[in-house]
Amino acid sequence: MAARFDLILANGVIVDKDGSAKGDVGITRGRIARRGSLAGASAARVIDCGGLHLLPGVIDTQVHFREPGMTHKEDLEQGSRAAVMGGVTAVFEMPNTRPPTVSAEALADKLARAKARMHCDYAFYIGATRENAAKLAELEKLPGCCGVKVFMGSSTGDLLVSDEETLAIILKHITRRAAFHSEDEQRLKERVSARLEGDPSSHPLWRDEETAFRSTERLLRLARRAGKRVHVLHVSSARELSLLKVNKDLASVEATPHHLTLAAPEAYERLGTRAQMNPPIRDASHRDALWAAIADRTVDILGSDHAPHTLEEKAQTYPQSPSGMPGVQTLVPVMLDHVNRGRLSLERFAELSSHRPAELFGIAGKGRILEGHDADVSIVDMKAERTIADDWIESRCRWTPYDGMKVRGWPVGTVLRGNVVMWEGQLLAGANGRPLRFESIEQSKLQMVEQV
Repeated sequence: MAARFDLILANGVIVDKDGSAKGDVGITRGRIARRGSLAGASAARVIDCGGLHLLPGVIDTQVHFREPGMTHKEDLEQGSRAAVMGGVTAVFEMPNTRPPTVSAEALADKLARAKARMHCDYAFYIGATRENAAKLAELEKLPGCCGVKVFMGSSTGDLLVSDEETLAIILKHITRRAAFHSEDEQRLKERVSARLEGDPSSHPLWRDEETAFRSTERLLRLARRAGKRVHVLHVSSARELSLLKVNKDLASVEATPHHLTLAAPEAYERLGTRAQMNPPIRDASHRDALWAAIADRTVDILGSDHAPHTLEEKAQTYPQSPSGMPGVQTLVPVMLDHVNRGRLSLERFAELSSHRPAELFGIAGKGRILEGHDADVSIVDMKAERTIADDWIESRCRWTPYDGMKVRGWPVGTVLRGNVVMWEGQLLAGANGRPLRFESIEQSKLQMVEQV
Protein backbone atom coordinates (compact mmCIF):
# COMPACT_ATOMS: atom_id res chain seq x y z
CA MET A 1 0.00 0.00 0.00
CA ALA A 2 1.38 3.40 -0.99
CA ALA A 3 2.34 5.72 1.84
CA ARG A 4 0.05 8.69 2.49
CA PHE A 5 0.98 11.96 4.16
CA ASP A 6 -0.72 15.19 5.12
CA LEU A 7 1.76 17.22 3.05
CA ILE A 8 4.55 16.41 0.64
CA LEU A 9 7.22 18.96 -0.27
CA ALA A 10 8.31 17.44 -3.56
CA ASN A 11 11.40 17.77 -5.76
CA GLY A 12 13.27 20.25 -3.60
CA VAL A 13 16.92 20.30 -2.57
CA ILE A 14 17.00 19.29 1.10
CA VAL A 15 19.72 21.22 2.92
CA ASP A 16 21.47 19.89 6.01
CA LYS A 17 24.58 21.01 7.83
CA ASP A 18 26.39 18.00 6.34
CA GLY A 19 25.28 18.46 2.74
CA SER A 20 22.41 18.90 0.30
CA ALA A 21 20.51 16.43 -1.86
CA LYS A 22 17.43 16.51 -4.05
CA GLY A 23 14.45 14.76 -2.52
CA ASP A 24 10.96 14.90 -1.04
CA VAL A 25 9.76 15.54 2.51
CA GLY A 26 6.65 13.77 3.76
CA ILE A 27 4.86 15.38 6.70
CA THR A 28 2.25 13.78 8.95
CA ARG A 29 0.60 15.30 12.03
CA GLY A 30 3.05 18.18 12.09
CA ARG A 31 6.23 16.12 12.00
CA ILE A 32 8.68 14.89 9.42
CA ALA A 33 7.51 11.37 8.59
CA ARG A 34 9.92 10.57 5.77
CA ARG A 35 12.53 12.23 3.57
CA GLY A 36 14.05 11.01 0.35
CA SER A 37 12.25 9.76 -2.74
CA LEU A 38 8.48 9.54 -2.19
CA ALA A 39 7.55 8.42 -5.70
CA GLY A 40 4.16 6.71 -5.56
CA ALA A 41 3.20 8.28 -2.23
CA SER A 42 0.14 10.49 -1.91
CA ALA A 43 -0.85 13.39 0.32
CA ALA A 44 -3.73 15.71 1.08
CA ARG A 45 -1.52 18.44 -0.41
CA VAL A 46 1.59 18.26 -2.57
CA ILE A 47 3.77 21.33 -3.19
CA ASP A 48 6.20 21.12 -6.08
CA CYS A 49 9.45 22.61 -4.79
CA GLY A 50 11.40 22.07 -7.99
CA GLY A 51 14.23 24.60 -8.20
CA LEU A 52 13.86 25.49 -4.50
CA HIS A 53 15.92 24.64 -1.42
CA LEU A 54 14.36 23.25 1.77
CA LEU A 55 16.16 24.51 4.87
CA PRO A 56 15.45 23.38 8.43
CA GLY A 57 13.23 26.06 9.93
CA VAL A 58 15.27 29.17 10.72
CA ILE A 59 15.47 29.99 14.45
CA ASP A 60 16.20 33.61 15.38
CA THR A 61 17.59 33.49 18.92
CA GLN A 62 17.57 37.24 19.55
CA VAL A 63 14.51 39.41 18.94
CA HIS A 64 12.97 42.30 20.86
CA PHE A 65 9.22 42.32 20.25
CA ARG A 66 8.67 45.14 22.79
CA GLU A 67 5.52 43.73 24.44
CA PRO A 68 4.48 44.71 27.06
CA GLY A 69 5.18 48.41 27.44
CA MET A 70 6.46 49.57 24.04
CA THR A 71 3.85 48.26 21.62
CA HIS A 72 3.77 51.49 19.64
CA LYS A 73 6.90 50.22 17.85
CA GLU A 74 6.39 46.41 17.95
CA ASP A 75 4.27 43.71 19.54
CA LEU A 76 4.22 39.92 19.63
CA GLU A 77 1.71 39.57 16.80
CA GLN A 78 3.35 41.99 14.39
CA GLY A 79 6.89 40.89 15.18
CA SER A 80 6.08 37.22 14.67
CA ARG A 81 4.24 38.07 11.45
CA ALA A 82 7.47 39.70 10.24
CA ALA A 83 9.35 36.55 11.25
CA VAL A 84 7.31 34.09 9.17
CA MET A 85 7.16 36.51 6.22
CA GLY A 86 10.96 36.37 6.25
CA GLY A 87 11.18 32.58 6.51
CA VAL A 88 11.76 32.38 10.30
CA THR A 89 9.89 29.63 12.17
CA ALA A 90 10.90 30.28 15.80
CA VAL A 91 12.27 33.08 17.97
CA PHE A 92 13.81 33.74 21.39
CA GLU A 93 12.36 37.02 22.69
CA MET A 94 14.28 39.32 25.02
CA PRO A 95 13.32 40.46 28.54
CA ASN A 96 13.89 44.24 28.36
CA THR A 97 10.22 45.09 28.12
CA ARG A 98 8.22 47.33 30.49
CA PRO A 99 7.92 45.83 32.99
CA PRO A 100 10.96 43.61 32.40
CA THR A 101 10.59 39.83 32.31
CA VAL A 102 12.30 39.03 35.62
CA SER A 103 9.76 36.82 37.43
CA ALA A 104 7.56 33.78 36.92
CA GLU A 105 4.55 36.10 36.81
CA ALA A 106 6.06 38.26 34.06
CA LEU A 107 6.96 35.17 32.02
CA ALA A 108 3.42 33.80 32.45
CA ASP A 109 2.06 37.14 31.25
CA LYS A 110 4.15 36.99 28.07
CA LEU A 111 3.11 33.41 27.39
CA ALA A 112 -0.53 34.40 27.80
CA ARG A 113 -0.07 37.35 25.43
CA ALA A 114 1.62 35.06 22.86
CA LYS A 115 -1.09 32.40 22.83
CA ALA A 116 -3.15 32.55 19.62
CA ARG A 117 -1.33 35.77 18.61
CA MET A 118 2.17 34.68 17.55
CA HIS A 119 2.65 33.29 14.06
CA CYS A 120 5.93 31.47 14.79
CA ASP A 121 7.02 29.28 17.69
CA TYR A 122 8.61 31.13 20.60
CA ALA A 123 10.37 31.18 23.94
CA PHE A 124 11.18 34.04 26.29
CA TYR A 125 14.31 34.99 28.19
CA ILE A 126 14.28 35.77 31.91
CA GLY A 127 16.27 38.91 32.67
CA ALA A 128 18.84 38.59 35.45
CA THR A 129 18.99 41.14 38.28
CA ARG A 130 20.58 41.35 41.69
CA GLU A 131 17.14 40.75 43.20
CA ASN A 132 16.27 37.54 41.31
CA ALA A 133 19.79 36.04 41.03
CA ALA A 134 19.22 33.39 43.69
CA LYS A 135 15.99 32.26 41.97
CA LEU A 136 17.41 31.88 38.47
CA ALA A 137 17.90 28.11 38.68
CA GLU A 138 14.15 27.82 39.20
CA LEU A 139 13.11 30.56 36.76
CA GLU A 140 15.25 29.33 33.85
CA LYS A 141 13.50 25.93 33.94
CA LEU A 142 9.98 27.28 33.62
CA PRO A 143 8.14 26.10 30.49
CA GLY A 144 8.45 28.65 27.70
CA CYS A 145 11.75 30.04 29.00
CA CYS A 146 14.81 29.80 26.74
CA GLY A 147 17.25 30.79 29.50
CA VAL A 148 18.69 33.78 31.32
CA LYS A 149 19.72 37.07 29.67
CA VAL A 150 22.23 39.42 31.32
CA PHE A 151 22.88 43.02 30.25
CA MET A 152 26.46 43.81 31.31
CA GLY A 153 26.28 47.18 29.54
CA SER A 154 23.36 49.58 29.46
CA SER A 155 21.09 49.46 26.42
CA THR A 156 17.35 49.77 25.79
CA GLY A 157 15.39 49.25 29.02
CA ASP A 158 16.28 49.17 32.69
CA LEU A 159 18.09 45.83 33.01
CA LEU A 160 21.76 46.22 33.93
CA VAL A 161 24.17 44.01 35.88
CA SER A 162 27.59 45.60 35.81
CA ASP A 163 29.32 44.59 39.06
CA GLU A 164 31.36 41.42 39.44
CA GLU A 165 29.72 40.39 42.69
CA THR A 166 26.26 40.14 41.13
CA LEU A 167 27.62 38.50 37.98
CA ALA A 168 29.32 35.87 40.11
CA ILE A 169 26.07 35.19 41.97
CA ILE A 170 24.18 34.83 38.70
CA LEU A 171 26.76 32.42 37.30
CA LYS A 172 26.68 30.43 40.53
CA HIS A 173 22.95 29.80 40.27
CA ILE A 174 22.33 29.21 36.56
CA THR A 175 22.41 25.68 35.14
CA ARG A 176 21.51 26.37 31.50
CA ARG A 177 23.56 28.36 28.98
CA ALA A 178 22.96 32.07 29.71
CA ALA A 179 23.13 34.88 27.14
CA PHE A 180 25.10 38.09 27.68
CA HIS A 181 25.11 41.57 26.20
CA SER A 182 28.82 42.16 26.78
CA GLU A 183 29.93 45.80 27.05
CA ASP A 184 31.80 47.26 30.01
CA GLU A 185 29.55 49.76 31.78
CA GLN A 186 32.37 51.52 33.62
CA ARG A 187 34.21 52.22 30.37
CA LEU A 188 31.00 53.50 28.80
CA LYS A 189 30.72 56.00 31.63
CA GLU A 190 34.37 56.98 31.34
CA ARG A 191 34.13 57.57 27.59
CA VAL A 192 30.77 59.33 27.42
CA SER A 193 32.47 62.52 26.18
CA ALA A 194 33.52 60.64 23.00
CA ARG A 195 29.96 60.74 21.71
CA LEU A 196 29.36 63.94 19.81
CA GLU A 197 26.07 65.78 19.68
CA GLY A 198 24.44 65.28 16.30
CA ASP A 199 27.11 62.85 15.05
CA PRO A 200 26.03 59.17 15.15
CA SER A 201 29.38 58.19 13.58
CA SER A 202 30.88 58.85 17.04
CA HIS A 203 28.84 55.94 18.45
CA PRO A 204 31.60 53.35 17.79
CA LEU A 205 34.17 55.75 19.23
CA TRP A 206 32.23 55.89 22.48
CA ARG A 207 31.36 52.16 22.61
CA ASP A 208 34.80 51.19 21.34
CA GLU A 209 36.47 47.81 20.83
CA GLU A 210 38.05 47.96 24.29
CA THR A 211 34.57 48.32 25.83
CA ALA A 212 33.57 44.98 24.35
CA PHE A 213 36.90 43.26 25.04
CA ARG A 214 37.05 44.19 28.73
CA SER A 215 33.53 42.98 29.35
CA THR A 216 33.97 39.66 27.54
CA GLU A 217 37.34 39.03 29.20
CA ARG A 218 35.71 39.49 32.61
CA LEU A 219 32.74 37.32 31.67
CA LEU A 220 34.97 34.46 30.53
CA ARG A 221 37.08 34.70 33.69
CA LEU A 222 34.02 34.53 35.94
CA ALA A 223 32.33 31.82 33.87
CA ARG A 224 35.44 29.62 33.97
CA ARG A 225 35.70 30.07 37.71
CA ALA A 226 32.04 29.08 38.10
CA GLY A 227 32.23 26.27 35.52
CA LYS A 228 29.22 27.60 33.61
CA ARG A 229 28.34 27.92 29.91
CA VAL A 230 27.79 31.37 28.43
CA HIS A 231 26.55 32.73 25.11
CA VAL A 232 27.98 36.06 23.96
CA LEU A 233 25.49 38.00 21.88
CA HIS A 234 26.10 40.24 18.83
CA VAL A 235 29.91 40.06 18.91
CA SER A 236 31.24 42.98 16.89
CA SER A 237 35.00 43.34 17.32
CA ALA A 238 38.14 41.56 16.11
CA ARG A 239 40.02 41.43 19.41
CA GLU A 240 36.99 40.05 21.22
CA LEU A 241 36.68 37.30 18.60
CA SER A 242 40.31 36.30 19.13
CA LEU A 243 39.62 35.91 22.84
CA LEU A 244 36.45 33.89 22.26
CA LYS A 245 38.20 31.61 19.76
CA VAL A 246 40.43 30.20 22.51
CA ASN A 247 37.56 29.83 24.98
CA LYS A 248 35.13 27.79 22.91
CA ASP A 249 34.89 25.12 25.60
CA LEU A 250 32.62 27.39 27.66
CA ALA A 251 31.49 30.21 25.35
CA SER A 252 29.29 30.17 22.28
CA VAL A 253 29.19 33.15 19.94
CA GLU A 254 26.47 35.00 18.04
CA ALA A 255 26.97 37.21 14.98
CA THR A 256 24.32 39.43 13.42
CA PRO A 257 23.55 40.16 9.76
CA HIS A 258 24.04 43.89 10.28
CA HIS A 259 27.55 43.47 11.70
CA LEU A 260 28.32 41.12 8.78
CA THR A 261 26.89 43.50 6.18
CA LEU A 262 27.25 47.15 7.25
CA ALA A 263 30.45 49.04 8.07
CA ALA A 264 31.55 52.47 9.27
CA PRO A 265 31.85 55.16 8.10
CA GLU A 266 29.59 54.45 5.10
CA ALA A 267 26.67 53.12 7.20
CA TYR A 268 26.50 56.30 9.31
CA GLU A 269 26.93 58.57 6.28
CA ARG A 270 24.03 56.86 4.50
CA LEU A 271 21.73 55.89 7.36
CA GLY A 272 22.56 58.31 10.16
CA THR A 273 20.96 57.22 13.44
CA ARG A 274 19.24 54.31 11.69
CA ALA A 275 22.65 52.61 11.79
CA GLN A 276 22.93 53.20 15.56
CA MET A 277 23.17 49.86 17.41
CA ASN A 278 24.59 48.48 20.67
CA PRO A 279 27.25 47.24 20.20
CA PRO A 280 27.90 49.55 17.26
CA ILE A 281 28.53 49.06 13.58
CA ARG A 282 32.34 49.26 13.32
CA ASP A 283 34.78 49.67 10.44
CA ALA A 284 35.33 47.05 7.75
CA SER A 285 38.28 45.42 9.54
CA HIS A 286 35.91 44.18 12.24
CA ARG A 287 33.40 43.00 9.64
CA ASP A 288 36.21 41.05 7.97
CA ALA A 289 37.12 39.50 11.33
CA LEU A 290 33.52 38.35 11.75
CA TRP A 291 33.57 36.64 8.36
CA ALA A 292 36.83 34.93 9.30
CA ALA A 293 35.14 33.77 12.52
CA ILE A 294 32.25 32.36 10.47
CA ALA A 295 34.79 30.44 8.40
CA ASP A 296 36.83 29.08 11.32
CA ARG A 297 33.68 28.22 13.33
CA THR A 298 34.31 30.63 16.20
CA VAL A 299 30.79 31.92 15.46
CA ASP A 300 28.06 29.43 16.38
CA ILE A 301 24.81 31.24 15.71
CA LEU A 302 23.23 33.97 13.62
CA GLY A 303 20.71 36.18 15.44
CA SER A 304 19.02 39.26 14.03
CA ASP A 305 18.92 41.33 17.25
CA HIS A 306 15.63 42.66 15.86
CA ALA A 307 15.26 45.84 17.92
CA PRO A 308 12.73 48.19 16.29
CA HIS A 309 12.13 51.84 17.05
CA THR A 310 9.84 54.20 15.19
CA LEU A 311 11.30 56.52 12.58
CA GLU A 312 10.25 59.45 14.75
CA GLU A 313 12.32 58.06 17.64
CA LYS A 314 15.30 57.37 15.40
CA ALA A 315 15.07 60.90 13.98
CA GLN A 316 15.97 62.42 17.35
CA THR A 317 19.37 64.11 17.50
CA TYR A 318 22.19 61.75 18.46
CA PRO A 319 22.76 60.66 21.26
CA GLN A 320 19.11 61.16 22.30
CA SER A 321 18.20 58.76 19.48
CA PRO A 322 17.68 55.13 20.63
CA SER A 323 19.92 52.27 19.52
CA GLY A 324 18.42 49.41 17.53
CA MET A 325 17.08 48.41 14.12
CA PRO A 326 14.59 45.85 12.80
CA GLY A 327 16.05 42.61 11.43
CA VAL A 328 13.96 39.46 11.88
CA GLN A 329 12.33 39.68 8.43
CA THR A 330 15.57 40.47 6.60
CA LEU A 331 17.82 37.87 8.27
CA VAL A 332 17.19 35.19 5.63
CA PRO A 333 17.37 37.27 2.41
CA VAL A 334 20.43 39.23 3.56
CA MET A 335 22.29 36.04 4.48
CA LEU A 336 21.19 34.21 1.31
CA ASP A 337 22.71 37.06 -0.67
CA HIS A 338 25.96 36.50 1.22
CA VAL A 339 25.71 32.79 0.31
CA ASN A 340 25.32 33.68 -3.36
CA ARG A 341 28.33 35.98 -3.09
CA GLY A 342 30.42 33.03 -1.85
CA ARG A 343 30.94 34.22 1.73
CA LEU A 344 29.50 31.03 3.26
CA SER A 345 27.80 27.89 2.02
CA LEU A 346 24.08 27.25 2.23
CA GLU A 347 24.85 24.30 4.50
CA ARG A 348 26.80 26.57 6.85
CA PHE A 349 23.91 29.03 6.89
CA ALA A 350 21.54 26.20 7.87
CA GLU A 351 23.93 25.20 10.64
CA LEU A 352 24.22 28.75 11.99
CA SER A 353 20.51 29.52 11.80
CA SER A 354 18.91 26.24 12.80
CA HIS A 355 21.04 23.25 13.78
CA ARG A 356 23.40 25.02 16.20
CA PRO A 357 20.70 27.04 17.97
CA ALA A 358 18.76 23.82 18.58
CA GLU A 359 21.90 22.01 19.71
CA LEU A 360 23.34 24.71 21.98
CA PHE A 361 20.07 25.55 23.72
CA GLY A 362 18.59 22.05 23.71
CA ILE A 363 15.49 22.89 21.69
CA ALA A 364 13.45 19.71 21.41
CA GLY A 365 12.42 18.54 17.94
CA LYS A 366 13.89 21.45 16.00
CA GLY A 367 16.94 22.23 13.88
CA ARG A 368 17.02 19.41 11.32
CA ILE A 369 14.87 17.97 8.56
CA LEU A 370 14.86 14.50 10.09
CA GLU A 371 12.18 11.91 10.70
CA GLY A 372 10.43 12.59 14.00
CA HIS A 373 11.39 16.27 14.14
CA ASP A 374 8.84 19.06 13.92
CA ALA A 375 8.05 19.82 10.29
CA ASP A 376 9.57 23.31 10.30
CA VAL A 377 10.91 24.20 6.87
CA SER A 378 12.16 27.47 5.40
CA ILE A 379 11.77 27.20 1.62
CA VAL A 380 14.03 29.52 -0.38
CA ASP A 381 14.69 30.38 -4.00
CA MET A 382 18.43 30.90 -4.40
CA LYS A 383 18.02 32.37 -7.89
CA ALA A 384 15.35 34.94 -7.08
CA GLU A 385 16.49 38.54 -7.30
CA ARG A 386 14.60 41.07 -5.21
CA THR A 387 15.03 44.54 -3.76
CA ILE A 388 14.40 44.84 -0.02
CA ALA A 389 12.08 47.78 0.61
CA ASP A 390 10.45 49.48 3.57
CA ASP A 391 6.98 48.64 2.26
CA TRP A 392 7.77 44.89 2.50
CA ILE A 393 8.48 45.14 6.23
CA GLU A 394 5.72 43.79 8.49
CA SER A 395 7.27 45.08 11.72
CA ARG A 396 5.22 47.83 13.31
CA CYS A 397 8.15 50.24 12.82
CA ARG A 398 7.78 49.83 9.01
CA TRP A 399 11.40 50.44 8.00
CA THR A 400 14.63 48.55 7.39
CA PRO A 401 18.28 49.66 7.10
CA TYR A 402 18.40 47.55 3.92
CA ASP A 403 15.79 49.60 2.05
CA GLY A 404 16.85 49.64 -1.61
CA MET A 405 19.34 46.78 -1.24
CA LYS A 406 19.27 44.30 -4.14
CA VAL A 407 19.69 40.68 -3.05
CA ARG A 408 19.86 37.28 -4.72
CA GLY A 409 18.11 34.57 -2.70
CA TRP A 410 14.64 34.95 -1.18
CA PRO A 411 12.29 33.18 1.27
CA VAL A 412 9.43 31.64 -0.74
CA GLY A 413 7.62 29.64 1.94
CA THR A 414 7.50 29.11 5.68
CA VAL A 415 6.22 25.78 6.99
CA LEU A 416 5.57 25.56 10.75
CA ARG A 417 4.84 22.12 12.16
CA GLY A 418 3.43 21.06 8.80
CA ASN A 419 1.31 24.18 8.28
CA VAL A 420 2.17 26.39 5.30
CA VAL A 421 1.98 29.77 7.04
CA MET A 422 3.60 31.86 4.29
CA TRP A 423 3.85 31.27 0.57
CA GLU A 424 5.17 33.72 -2.03
CA GLY A 425 4.75 36.75 0.18
CA GLN A 426 1.27 35.92 1.43
CA LEU A 427 0.36 35.07 5.02
CA LEU A 428 -1.80 31.96 4.71
CA ALA A 429 -2.59 30.88 8.26
CA GLY A 430 -3.68 32.29 11.57
CA ALA A 431 -1.48 32.73 14.60
CA ASN A 432 -0.63 29.12 15.47
CA GLY A 433 2.72 29.58 17.22
CA ARG A 434 3.46 27.48 20.30
CA PRO A 435 6.04 27.66 23.10
CA LEU A 436 9.28 25.90 22.25
CA ARG A 437 10.14 22.82 24.25
CA PHE A 438 13.60 22.31 25.74
CA GLU A 439 15.24 18.97 26.38
CA SER A 440 16.58 19.94 29.82
CA ILE A 441 13.11 21.03 30.95
CA GLU A 442 11.42 17.98 29.45
CA GLN A 443 13.94 15.78 31.26
CA SER A 444 13.26 17.62 34.52
CA LYS A 445 9.54 16.99 34.08
CA LEU A 446 10.20 13.30 33.44
CA GLN A 447 12.33 13.03 36.56
CA MET A 448 9.57 14.69 38.62
CA VAL A 449 7.01 12.19 37.31
CA GLU A 450 9.34 9.28 38.05
CA GLN A 451 9.88 10.55 41.58
CA VAL A 452 6.11 10.74 42.15
